[in-house]
Amino acid sequence: MIKRDTPIQNALVLHPRFGNSRASDVDYDLEEVIGLADALGVDTKASRIVPIRDLKVSNFFGSGQISDMKAEIKAHDVNVVIVNGALTPVQQRNLERLWGKKVIDRTGLILEIFGLRAATKEGKLQVELARQGYERSRLVRTWTHLERQRGGTGGLAGPGETQIESDRRVLNDKITKLKRELEQVRRTRGLQRQKRKRAPERVVALVGYTNAGKSTLFNLLTEGGVFAKDMLFATLDTTHRVLIMPSGQPAVLSDTVGFISDLPTDLITAFRATLEEVKEADLLIHVRDISDPLTERRREEVLQVLGQLEAGPEHDQPMIEVWNKVDLLGEVQLDSISERAQASLDLEDMMEAYPVSCHKKQGLEALTEGIERAVTQGDEILSVEIPPHKYDVRAWLHKNGYVMNEKTRRNGNCEMQVRLSESDTGKLRARHSELIS
Repeated sequence: MIKRDTPIQNALVLHPRFGNSRASDVDYDLEEVIGLADALGVDTKASRIVPIRDLKVSNFFGSGQISDMKAEIKAHDVNVVIVNGALTPVQQRNLERLWGKKVIDRTGLILEIFGLRAATKEGKLQVELARQGYERSRLVRTWTHLERQRGGTGGLAGPGETQIESDRRVLNDKITKLKRELEQVRRTRGLQRQKRKRAPERVVALVGYTNAGKSTLFNLLTEGGVFAKDMLFATLDTTHRVLIMPSGQPAVLSDTVGFISDLPTDLITAFRATLEEVKEADLLIHVRDISDPLTERRREEVLQVLGQLEAGPEHDQPMIEVWNKVDLLGEVQLDSISERAQASLDLEDMMEAYPVSCHKKQGLEALTEGIERAVTQGDEILSVEIPPHKYDVRAWLHKNGYVMNEKTRRNGNCEMQVRLSESDTGKLRARHSELIS
């Protein structure tokens, strides 16, 4: 891991380009990993795309490429090399020996950022669990004396415990402890979700690729005050705020951690307690940076992560899209996007999309109307008249529905117009059909 006490970390960023990579994408992929380095506070002194024909089992790169990079490391006074790919422990150790510098791969870089951004106890536990799992496989490069053995004790025959076995045992104990603590967090979150389920408010979750503008949109819709910056993984911890929809009906809006391509499996596992919030939402809002040239690829990558969580459209969970940053589009692109968004509202087989500019605060009114339509799609608006001796029904309606208006007649009867979900409408009809006008 990168040491925090080092004043300046100068980096060489390498993006391996394999034969099946699209030439038009590699520049954007390199730009993304430079952004990740920037999010970590690392100064990228040099960067390059490295074509890979045959992946070398021992060193990842070819010998000529390694020599060229060593010269570049020396020329730019680099003290950390970032490889935008997955290195095996052996490859990472060998490259560090050949270059004499710290080497981290994409997984290690993302773990570093998550470790820096985690603010809550839960977030720190999740990052630490993922980091310990990652480090466990890299004990082979952590020590230079792995062949040494501790002496046996108590007169037992045979060799003692090797250093790597001892270290692996210590890590396993830490991982077991972290898993226990996170399981407690998971149970607590489960109770919180159950409590929210019993409340009449619908839960709406923002999802999307990192830096698409989720936190900025969250702040605009709820005045949530969440940290938002043009930076990858600016926020990690899930936040909930009340969203008031156009009718005045409240909903709970949830801002979640951003996704990214090749998100480490250990992180998805560690953050499952947090990401399960997404799975339980009544509606997902997929925030996309529509100005990103790779926006369609980013969309597929987000859907892939949602699939791993058993969430999203493939699992019959309602979702709409927000096409953010339309202010960065040219006039022709903007017209095309507007036409596509309108078509998505008119055609049943398309996912609804809403063009917005969080920067210029445009399109938010249409979006909030769309959110309300989506979460209340199966609702019914009922008129009921409740006599005084059945005021327990009135209390139930206030608890489980959204009371649109209410007045008390001279005879004590309460007239109400209330919006109820499909399931609660069924309960009311089954128990008190005589009260429904």
